[in-house]
Amino acid sequence: MNAFEMNRRQALIAGGLGALSLGMPGIVMGSDKVDASGNAVASDKSCIFVLLCGGPSHVDTWDMKPDAPIDYRGPYEPIATKVPGMLINEMHTELAKWTDHFTLINSMSHPGAISNHFDAMHNLLSGQSEKRVQQGQPNEQPYLGSFVSKHKPSTRNFISNAWLIKCVGDPVFCAPNIGIGGYLGSAYAPLFVGSADNHPAMNEFNPPQIYESYDEERFGDRKSLLRLLESSRLDKDKYVKDWSDLREKTYDAMTRSEGRHAFELNREPVDVRDRYGMHPLGQNLLLARRMVESGVRFVTVNGWTGQAEHDKAGPPSSSWDMHGGNMGMGNAFGNGSYGLGFCMPRLDQALAALFQDLVERGMLENTLVVVTGEFGRTPYVLKQDPPGRQHWPQCFSSIIAGAGIGGGKVYGKSNKYGEIPVADPVRPEELAATIYHALDIPINDPQDASGISRSLTSGKPIMELFG
Repeated sequence: MNAFEMNRRQALIAGGLGALSLGMPGIVMGSDKVDASGNAVASDKSCIFVLLCGGPSHVDTWDMKPDAPIDYRGPYEPIATKVPGMLINEMHTELAKWTDHFTLINSMSHPGAISNHFDAMHNLLSGQSEKRVQQGQPNEQPYLGSFVSKHKPSTRNFISNAWLIKCVGDPVFCAPNIGIGGYLGSAYAPLFVGSADNHPAMNEFNPPQIYESYDEERFGDRKSLLRLLESSRLDKDKYVKDWSDLREKTYDAMTRSEGRHAFELNREPVDVRDRYGMHPLGQNLLLARRMVESGVRFVTVNGWTGQAEHDKAGPPSSSWDMHGGNMGMGNAFGNGSYGLGFCMPRLDQALAALFQDLVERGMLENTLVVVTGEFGRTPYVLKQDPPGRQHWPQCFSSIIAGAGIGGGKVYGKSNKYGEIPVADPVRPEELAATIYHALDIPINDPQDASGISRSLTSGKPIMELFG
C-alpha cells in the first residue's frame, strides 16, 4: 500500500483521533447547535430508558390486586394517586405525586412465554418477540439505543448512545447484543459508563477517559499532519470531505467542556443530589438527566439500587430478580438487597426526582422516559421460606412518559390475578414502535451498514398513548 492508499480509519488515526474513531462504541457525530455565546441550546428528542434488571413483580408494584387472596396480592396495599384507578405500591409515596405526567401500561407480554433473562432482555431491547435462532445464538437485531444513534445522532455531543452500569455479575442478565450494535456495527453500540465499583454515588467516581483533557500542542501537530495528507493525492478520494468534517467535529467536541461537565455531579446543588438519593440508581438517573441535557440521545440506566449494608449477597446488577429462599436471595418482601422493602423506596425516590426535574426544567416535552423490567413475576407467592416470586413473562407493567406521551393514564388491563392481559396487550414490538414514533424515527425503510433495507420492528406505535 502506498502513502495515499488509506482508508477512513487510518486517516483518522493519522490525525490523532484513534481514541475517537468510528469504532468507538456509542460515538456518532452530528452537526452542533450552540447559541451566539457558544452555549448549548435545546436538543432534539432523547430517551432515558430505565431497565429494572431481573424483572420486578408487577402485582407488588404497579398492577396491584388488593381484592385477590393474600397468596397472590402479597403483603402490600396500594396508595392513592392523582389518577383514578391507578393503584401503585404504598411505598411509592413520592412517585404518586407525579402520576399525572406518565402512562402506566399494565398489559405488557412476551408471546411464547420467554422465561429466562437472556432471551427476555434481548426481545425487549430489540423490539422483537422471536426466540433466538438455532444453536443458542441470538439474531443480529440491534437494540433500541443503537437504532436511535444511527437515525437520530446527537447534534451536540460525540456520544449518542450510553449505558450507565453495564449488567455485571452473572452474565445471564446481559442481553447478547448490548455491546456490539447488532448488524449496525460497533459504532452504534453504547458507551458504557461506570460499574459496581465506580458509580456516581461514590466520591471517587471516575468518568470515561474520553472526557479527560487533551494536549493542545500535540493535537495541533496532528491536525497539521492531517491537513498535509488532505492536500496530497488523497484529496481526490471520495471520502476526503467526510474525513475533514469528522475531524473538525471531533476537535470541536474535544475542546468543548459541555460533555465533560455532564459527569461532574458536584456541580449539582446538594439538595438535588439528595432528592435523587445517594445510591447507584438515584445518582445514575441524575447523571442520565445531565447527559440528555448535554445532547446524548439515548441513555439506558441499569435499575440496580445498590446493596444493603447488612446484605452483600448477589451480583450488583439485578436488584429485581426476587426469587426468595429457593435461590438464596432472602425475603422478596424484606429489607435485603433483593427485597422490595429495600429497593422500592430507592426506586420511588429516584423516579420521582427525575420526573420533578424534567417537568420543572421543561425537558419532559422532548425527553422520553421508559421504566420497565424484562418481565414480571408470578402472580402467586412461592410457598417457601423466605417467600419470593418466579419469572413471569406472560404479563408485566411498564411506565412511559414524555416526548408526546400523555400523562395520567392506565393503558391495558390484566385479569384479576395479574396472570395475563385481558385488554390491549403490548408486545416488545409495540413498545419499540412507540419509542421510535415518540423520537420521530421512521420504522420502515431503514438501512443497515451494508445498505440493505430492514424494518426496525414489526410492531405499530400505540397512538392512544400520545396526547
